[in-house]
Amino acid sequence: MQYRNGVFAITEEQHCPLYNVGEEITVDGGVMRLPAGKSTCLTLAQDILNLVSENVAYEHYLQGTKQKSRFECGGCGGRIRFEYKQEKEFATVQMKMLAAAQRKEKLKDISQFAGLLRGIQIFKPLSDEDLLDLATLLKLEKCPWGFPVLQKGDVGDHLYIILSGRVEVMDEDGVTLAEMGKGDVFGEMSLLSGETVTTTIMAVEPTELATLSKKNFRHMQVRFPDLQVFFYKLLVSRITTINRQRAEELSSGMVGQLVDIPPVELVQMINSNQKTGYLKIEAGKIKGQLLFNEGELVYAIFDGKDGQEAFYAVLALKEGRFNFVQGLAPQDMHYEPIGGFMGMLMEGMKRLDDLEG
Repeated sequence: MQYRNGVFAITEEQHCPLYNVGEEITVDGGVMRLPAGKSTCLTLAQDILNLVSENVAYEHYLQGTKQKSRFECGGCGGRIRFEYKQEKEFATVQMKMLAAAQRKEKLKDISQFAGLLRGIQIFKPLSDEDLLDLATLLKLEKCPWGFPVLQKGDVGDHLYIILSGRVEVMDEDGVTLAEMGKGDVFGEMSLLSGETVTTTIMAVEPTELATLSKKNFRHMQVRFPDLQVFFYKLLVSRITTINRQRAEELSSGMVGQLVDIPPVELVQMINSNQKTGYLKIEAGKIKGQLLFNEGELVYAIFDGKDGQEAFYAVLALKEGRFNFVQGLAPQDMHYEPIGGFMGMLMEGMKRLDDLEG
């Protein structure tokens, strides 16, 4: 079977779990090439296969003007639209040489970026080939002295890795809480929990950052499982540090708002401090509660759900009130854990990430 060649550019994207606007799919000599570092979507692959093997016009004429035909892939929960990209720059030998030189320069930039990543501790286990793949997912950001990389209340949609320079973590009053330098990572808590940024990050000298978008973070988790383990351990470590600061509050019970202490942090705090008691949740007219025995979740009910599904529903809450009451009644002490806490927490955060799209 003969397949037509073509380059197709993604022009629209709605909750696609893999691809972004501007990325390209190329078919050349019967070989399909996807954006670098991206997994293969079989639904899209089938759509492209049908397109290049059938007599479907890549372009058409409308009122005497050549128009690009638009195509759609929507076989999953997401949707993308793409169109044929006519590569006019390939019309002459000279332009072909220019395009080849541009590709070579881009590969050189990626290689140099990978060299910067090699000096960061968390990337040392990766091979040179893996680093090149990772470099296609990351973007280099240069920040001058005094530049606010993140501000409290910002949407946390990127992960940041410091390649050089220093940043300070500051509270709303401008008081420095911590300082970070080469190899340190920030932004992971907001990225994984879906919550807004809780502190301001300020560059205190010229700083180079590698940034990773939320969507590409998902690609990285699939492509580099060792890094996935590292970032979840980092998240747990950060939450544990926060928990130590709040442990005394739990000893006599605690009342608060979920916008101040998100559910992910709240349940992790109870678990890491091995607390026993009732966590009562109110979200509008919906009420529920989670029962903990020495930090393990032993019972959960919320919004018509029970067990692990109720737990995941609570983790997804953005607003509401909570009340932690110390101790369990004798009749509630016999419940067994409904699952491994860390496994359920990671599954809950993955569901949150998928829900955010």
